[in-house]
Amino acid sequence: MNWNTILIRYGEMSLKGKNKSKFVRKLKENIKVALSELTTLKMRAERDRMFVYTERLEELDRAIEILPTVFGIQSFSPIAICEPTLEAIKETSLKVLGKTETEGKTFKVDVKRTNKSFPLDTGELQQELGGHVLRAFPNLIVKMKKPEILLYVEIQREAAYISSHTFKGAGGMPVGSNGHSLLLLSGGIDSPVAGYQMMKRGVAFDAIHFASPPFTSDLALQKVEDIVRQLTKFGSTIRLHIIPFTQLQQAIIKQVPSNLTMTTTRRMMMKIADRVREETGALGLITGESMGQVASQTLESLTTINEVTSTPVLRPLIAMDKLDIIQIAEKIETYEISIRPFEDCCTVFTPPSSKTKPQLEKVRYYESFESFDEMVEEAVSNRTTVIPSQNKEEAFDDLL
Repeated sequence: MNWNTILIRYGEMSLKGKNKSKFVRKLKENIKVALSELTTLKMRAERDRMFVYTERLEELDRAIEILPTVFGIQSFSPIAICEPTLEAIKETSLKVLGKTETEGKTFKVDVKRTNKSFPLDTGELQQELGGHVLRAFPNLIVKMKKPEILLYVEIQREAAYISSHTFKGAGGMPVGSNGHSLLLLSGGIDSPVAGYQMMKRGVAFDAIHFASPPFTSDLALQKVEDIVRQLTKFGSTIRLHIIPFTQLQQAIIKQVPSNLTMTTTRRMMMKIADRVREETGALGLITGESMGQVASQTLESLTTINEVTSTPVLRPLIAMDKLDIIQIAEKIETYEISIRPFEDCCTVFTPPSSKTKPQLEKVRYYESFESFDEMVEEAVSNRTTVIPSQNKEEAFDDLL
């Protein structure tokens, strides 16, 4: 028996037609990157599934830890491989179940007989194996619907595959299979979740952050870099574009009435993001806006803000409740980073009250008295681009 293989199932990707091979190739690439620390890694892709092989048991265990973060995987199972004979299958099935907690558990045998020349048909083999297992594990209880343990046996011509445990995958599409966008990343709770949700749909992205020193601190920027590191664990490398926003933000406060400063600030951010998107070849912009959550996220505000760009703006959180967003943030481990007490440029300059229904004509009127477009171009050209290292220790930890 060889116990060094993981069977990966595609899920939603299986519904693809003639272009399925593109998604399979991207998933294989992403898995290779995610498991790059494994020195004995080998892979084999088929149309509806993929096999990952390692020569070391500890590397197999490490792969099981990492694979749930890779989008495009519906589920996966460690499998034992043996000779395609009845005796070998019986013996291996007991060894596989011996690694599983069986006391008082329900179980079922599921057989896939690809090798039609096997002497027993599917029903006969299920009965033979079921009886053999019950004699060895008398505390198991047979249950045909939703058993706690599913002993899966697949008989190929060259070998038999046996597993008793299925791990849930991240689902979705492989990151990078649905294009590249630009994420507006504030450092708050919502925007990292928006990025995560778009990665789940196969969208890779760069991130853009607006910094207003000295009003925003280096620790606020460190927080954003740590968020990027965490998001990188779910997909590809993320470049972070840091925009010097102080001059522009001060000009907005000076020129625009306080109840419209947030609207104009968002409009300038969108203009800058759109210019960076053009230069990086991204196809869309991603934001963490949720309908009605704050004054700048009403339908009227979003319409006024969107007016500065014709680029598709992807808002995956638009209909989500805040508590649901927090739940995802906790799950992907960005929540504790986001709530660090270091303010971004929007919270530092938040006015006492903001218009929830800003009129586009008035906003344009106040913006016309300042050369904002020149400042936008200057901010774009003076940006800093970094790729936060996965291995860098979080600076915030040093303060604890």
